[in-house]
Amino acid sequence: MKNIFQLIILLSFSFSINAQNKIKTPEFSKAGFFEVKDGGRTVYNFNIGWRLFLGESEDAFKSDFNDADWKIVNCPNGLQLNASEASGSVNYQGVAWYRKSFTPNNSSKGKKVKIHFEGVMGKCKIWLNDQVLGEHFGGYLPFEMDVTDKLKWNQKNIVVVKADNSDDPLYAPGKPQTRLDFAYFGGIYRDVFLVESSKVYVTNPNAVDKIAGGGIFVHVEKVSKSQATVAIQVDIQNDSPRSEKINATLLLIDHANKVVSKSIQKLSVSKGNSTKIKTTINVENPKLWSPWSPTLYRLEVLLTDNNQQKLDGVATRIGLRTIEFKGKEGFFLNNELYPGKLIGVNRHQDYGYVGNALPNNGQYNDVLIIKNGGCDIVRAAHYPADPAFMDACDALGLFYIEATPGWQFWNSENPIFEKRVYQDIRNMVRRDRNYASVIMWEPILNESQYPDYFAKKAHDLIHEEYPKQGAYTVCDKKADGQEYYDVIYEHDYNVDLVNENRCSFTREFGDNVDDFSSQNSTSRVSRGWGEQPQLIQAQFYADVPYEHTTIETLYNMAPQHIGGTLWAGFDHQRGYAPDPFYGGLTDVFRQTKYSYNMFKSQRNVSEKDAPYIFIAHEMTPFSSKDVTVYTNCEEVRLTLHDGMEIIQKPATKSEVELKLVKRGEPKIRIAKPYKKMPHPIVNFENVFDFMDTKNLHRSGGKSKSSILAEGLIGGKVVVSSRKTASKKPTRIQLTVEDHGQQLQANGSDFVVVVASIIDESGVVKRLNDNAIRFKISGEGEIIGDASIEANPKKLSWGTAPLLVKSTLKSGKIKVIASLVSSGINTPLDGEIEFESIPSNDLFIQDEIGSENETVAVKSSKTDRTMDDLTRKNKELLKKIIDLELKKEEKNQLEYDKNR
Repeated sequence: MKNIFQLIILLSFSFSINAQNKIKTPEFSKAGFFEVKDGGRTVYNFNIGWRLFLGESEDAFKSDFNDADWKIVNCPNGLQLNASEASGSVNYQGVAWYRKSFTPNNSSKGKKVKIHFEGVMGKCKIWLNDQVLGEHFGGYLPFEMDVTDKLKWNQKNIVVVKADNSDDPLYAPGKPQTRLDFAYFGGIYRDVFLVESSKVYVTNPNAVDKIAGGGIFVHVEKVSKSQATVAIQVDIQNDSPRSEKINATLLLIDHANKVVSKSIQKLSVSKGNSTKIKTTINVENPKLWSPWSPTLYRLEVLLTDNNQQKLDGVATRIGLRTIEFKGKEGFFLNNELYPGKLIGVNRHQDYGYVGNALPNNGQYNDVLIIKNGGCDIVRAAHYPADPAFMDACDALGLFYIEATPGWQFWNSENPIFEKRVYQDIRNMVRRDRNYASVIMWEPILNESQYPDYFAKKAHDLIHEEYPKQGAYTVCDKKADGQEYYDVIYEHDYNVDLVNENRCSFTREFGDNVDDFSSQNSTSRVSRGWGEQPQLIQAQFYADVPYEHTTIETLYNMAPQHIGGTLWAGFDHQRGYAPDPFYGGLTDVFRQTKYSYNMFKSQRNVSEKDAPYIFIAHEMTPFSSKDVTVYTNCEEVRLTLHDGMEIIQKPATKSEVELKLVKRGEPKIRIAKPYKKMPHPIVNFENVFDFMDTKNLHRSGGKSKSSILAEGLIGGKVVVSSRKTASKKPTRIQLTVEDHGQQLQANGSDFVVVVASIIDESGVVKRLNDNAIRFKISGEGEIIGDASIEANPKKLSWGTAPLLVKSTLKSGKIKVIASLVSSGINTPLDGEIEFESIPSNDLFIQDEIGSENETVAVKSSKTDRTMDDLTRKNKELLKKIIDLELKKEEKNQLEYDKNR
């Protein structure tokens, strides 16, 4: 078959080891399942070699359409690349056409063949060889198209996707992007797979539309240290022309590759019908799943006929755990009260330049960054995440609050909107019900004025689709219909739930915007603004004694209030505002701010978590006289460059502070005996003077110009960190921020290469406004060019990120960086060489995409088409937008009043 790549067969367990490089490679689900080696099902990577055009094209769906001048792209694809400052709806909205030619393998004849889309933004229509396959509405949940009887053999097949991310009030979120707190972006922005199996197969729960059915449904009934009981349900479809007698083998395999349970069942499935397996297994001496020990088991389902011919094989991963919310007693995991509070972040999925088109390794790295930042929970904002993100939450131990798509919008004029929201609720449960990381379901439309009956219906749908213990719904305490929900989002500052039988959680804390027009805030800090703003942001999130929720106030709440998530984990783009949301712990490239280190310092020292210390001070001429340290140690010893030593414990006492009260009430000054946050910030007041640094430099003592912080536990130094004043920049340093996961040669994954301008000792020169120009050779491609200020890239707070995408061939990649303004006294070029590894995917395509920097707007005719579409959309939605603006103003006033 033409241009089919078979590189490495998917390995069977959560992590595989590359023999040559000794790098752990995460395993991701494909088309709803994990693959079983030689199991009878073949899953092809269908991401490669799509042709893209932005704008209307009357005949683009036809097989004989000439698309030779269209750009070739790989998925995930976000239609275009955007600058890192891409808020204010600068991204393209409108029609986009994708075309892909492929030649199916003759071995596929007689099999069931489907195309599985993990996510296409907005609404879309699909054709194969001039025949309409179907339509889909909504950009955040998967769907598949059956092509079994429509394929042509020994010749090219043409699949066409018409995607449209323009505003549409008929499906959620529904709100026009110009009034939206995030951006839709667009395109086939998640993975695409071609799936082959026999005509007797395990169904996909998102395709068969069965209540609490379809696919594999696993539920952990109960656990103890000695035994776990697991209920398993498997849906099997027979699309063959005759009844079939089959054997279904169920294997439960532990993390050490040992089969801990095996069950074989004999079944008969009549033609055109389905049957269901129901069984219960016991696991002796189970390894229970938790955030600090996220052990996963693997359930494999293998179907064979009476001749032992393999028909189909799929797998899912199971975390053996139970959860329970017990009101005043708090949150219980595996029958034990959860230690401390569940602290985490909200997360929007967009990334610098690529928008929402983040590949699987980027999804995994996002979870790893959040987890390493001291978090044990993440809330969806405001839609289901990529399946790869969910896979990583399970593997790394990050609880996940799942939300149906929606934000501040309800369409009361057309019932199809409501109908589609209900389908979204069902589909998100069907997709994600087996994930151990899912702790709560948020089926309502966030901050929307919906009718009371909708709230009850949304709650009931969750329990209808998940009719077992462990499914918990959550919504705002102030929302209509909140009385139906299992857990409530609580935003009062003096939380007293003595009259409530439910647990509560703070869904969004930390943001401190003045008003939603001006957008000024002590919490919204661009990393490039430097030291003082970042210090203020971190302090604000930790324990500033104003009338808002912080880590400190969360730890002062009763066990009934189980924790909260910061708004938000990463900076992200927005539709309605010209500036991005800067309140993240990192920027859009996941470069950390001081607040990230403050969050990270909240982890207690344990066998898994090491002592940690971070000096939030750069010793610049403009640095504070105070030196701030984030640590999880008992004491900090600070040694200044003049030899002075200071030992200080975290601020566990505060004589007087403001009592937290509701807005509008008088502030009361009260005594507070101690701070309850795990590890308060350590602040050494008035100890730094830049003139001391100056004098040392001038007297030949540059090497002594530093601040040493040592963390002490039990009086002994267990960790230390040193900050040194930067001197003359001498070179550019390049680092690959792959978080230990080597780049796979699949044409989609990318890594961040960070250029830092440093002095002779390796200290980053934070105060430098030069720009870096990048060049690349080998098996990698640079994402972005000068048109989006990606290359050259201006230094910000001493660093410049570069995105490097893999090709389809593994091998060495070399990146060279140089200053745009260079001369004899400026730093030399910096360079780095790293290597991609072979992909474990099977590929099928007739063309190979090469992602370059240009967007796919082809001509002035297209531009005019885009303008016409925009104008028509605005005319069509004007009445709805005007009505929504009035509702939004009322909503915002109400929510602002109640926060």
